[in-house]
Amino acid sequence: MTNSAQPHGRHRAPLPPLQSPGQEPVPGMPGPRAPRSAAATATPRQAGRHSAPPVPPTASTAPTYRTPHTSPAPAVPATARPADGAGKPAKQRDAFFDNAKYLAIVLVAMAHAWEPLTDHSRTAEALYMTVYTFHMPAFILISGYFSRSFDMRPDRLKRLVTGVAVPYVIFEVAYTFFKRWADDDPTQPISLLDPWYLTWFLIALFVWRLTTPLWKVVRWPVPLALAIAVLAVVSPDIGDDLDLQRVLQFMPFFVLGLFIKPEHFQLVRRREVRLLSVPIFACAVALAYWAAPKMTSVWFYRRDSAQELGVPWWVGVVMTLALFGCSVLLTACFFAWVPRRKMWFTVLGAGTLYGYLLHGFLAKGSRFWDWFDANPWLYKPAGEVVVTVIAAAVVTLLCTPPVQRMFRFAMEPKMDWAFRRDAAALARERGSAR
Repeated sequence: MTNSAQPHGRHRAPLPPLQSPGQEPVPGMPGPRAPRSAAATATPRQAGRHSAPPVPPTASTAPTYRTPHTSPAPAVPATARPADGAGKPAKQRDAFFDNAKYLAIVLVAMAHAWEPLTDHSRTAEALYMTVYTFHMPAFILISGYFSRSFDMRPDRLKRLVTGVAVPYVIFEVAYTFFKRWADDDPTQPISLLDPWYLTWFLIALFVWRLTTPLWKVVRWPVPLALAIAVLAVVSPDIGDDLDLQRVLQFMPFFVLGLFIKPEHFQLVRRREVRLLSVPIFACAVALAYWAAPKMTSVWFYRRDSAQELGVPWWVGVVMTLALFGCSVLLTACFFAWVPRRKMWFTVLGAGTLYGYLLHGFLAKGSRFWDWFDANPWLYKPAGEVVVTVIAAAVVTLLCTPPVQRMFRFAMEPKMDWAFRRDAAALARERGSAR
């Protein structure tokens, strides 16, 4: 979602894209050092206009050994040039993941808009169940993929606090006051231990990312996470604190993302996989249409135990495993149709956490203010189409750069005043000042 979920996102450390934009250096062993000649010791002015100035090695650049027959090094692409005096390369965004995040957040908003229609339309219920099978799993899987480099380094912990924990506190308080006003419920309490509506994804992402180092050392991380999810669904005493049921039941998708490699995304982009995904999606919608009157969609929220849903514990085990398999399958089909190239909406992928959290005010407001009941035509097929288009347009607007700049104080606060400056940063500043 995250920011999403973010949902969402909710700002990640730079990771290698699926395809490197530049040519990788060819590894080799340096040969014997040749005697120093007059040309080797000449200054750039003396050597002439064809001599390149020496390139100082940085923390991310290894020394280069030249032989007399080595051609000049190619120019560094603009996206790979140092962004500051510390020699850090500028962040490189992969269009595929930004496209996937944007499309996933659009599906999140559309599903929230369909929710009031599900009691009146079997088709809306079928589409709702189908999208809920994979939209949050896809968002969470991407969050896990971009958390692979997370460790307990001070700068990454700081980013986790400012990019996840602080927005959680701000929006949990904001949603509480919104419900008090819009729903005329002055008794709604402010509780940071009981996430309300969309904020569960932020607290879940905080917990998942903190556990990343642990998943890297266990032998079978995905089966272990799935076993924990199964144990959670048969444990009615877990309670609502930190929405722990959702944290544990959605955790296998985050762990799966931690161990997915770029070639796995390349695999689902094959033409045969893309063609196969069409009948799979069609079968999923047909199955959901058949199951809509017989099955509650609460299973897809993953917020309750089996006993709380009034079924035997073993049904919870079966549903958890079956939903995990269906979610992974439909997520792979979703990724198969995500564009790889840069599109008009690619830039919006950086603001999906904004769209995720901000659209919740309108989604809940439409219920509090009875927009659907006041306009019965919205329950007709044409009205359902209008609701879908409006939801997609609104969340698209909320992901745009102007909205990001407006709400950056809440979503990406710097908060340098709240943290100690680490020794490495001080050393870099002193070195650049000399």
